Amino acid sequence: MYKYISKNIEQFCVQNISAERIEVLQPLVNYIQKKKEANESIRLNFICTHNSRRSHLSQIWAQTMAFHFSIQNVFSYSGGTEATAMFPKVTETLTNQGFQIQKLSDTENPVYAVKFSQNENPIICFSKTYNNDFNPKSNFGAIMTCNNADEGCPIVFGAEERFPIKYDDPKAFDGTDLQSEKYAERSLEIAQEMWWVFSQIK
Repeated sequence: MYKYISKNIEQFCVQNISAERIEVLQPLVNYIQKKKEANESIRLNFICTHNSRRSHLSQIWAQTMAFHFSIQNVFSYSGGTEATAMFPKVTETLTNQGFQIQKLSDTENPVYAVKFSQNENPIICFSKTYNNDFNPKSNFGAIMTCNNADEGCPIVFGAEERFPIKYDDPKAFDGTDLQSEKYAERSLEIAQEMWWVFSQIK
């Protein structure tokens, strides 16, 4: 794993996660544990309205933490109730936090290859609907990362289980002096919670 990502992970601490959040995260731990014990693939689809910010951050950090804790057969995806584009500040934030990111296409909805380690496969990121052909059609856990997607998507077709794990949208700070700080803060909040989730897997 790239050194600066590891350095960020070393600062995480369970005391920084509230009891209320642990209660929210525990069902996802149980789902991953159950799949691991059954020797089944662990497919996680992080869903937000536009698949532009929180869902991508969650997808990337979940895959990174699975690698960090040597949890095998984890495949993280993301999607939205509609497709837009992965917001450029997300790639900037992740780059600043140690990821290597390559832009594979220069379109309105670019495709990015995100690497957390020199020798591991990149995470492919672009904005898409949650049921896009790129994503699994069945046997996955749906993690709802925002209120709008959770309320606007009462049924996630193909999902085995559904987990409302919601984060505040850093978009609220776009165009302000706090934008960089708040994107970094949200990314590390998600990272720490995914760190805790995968740290619990036996």
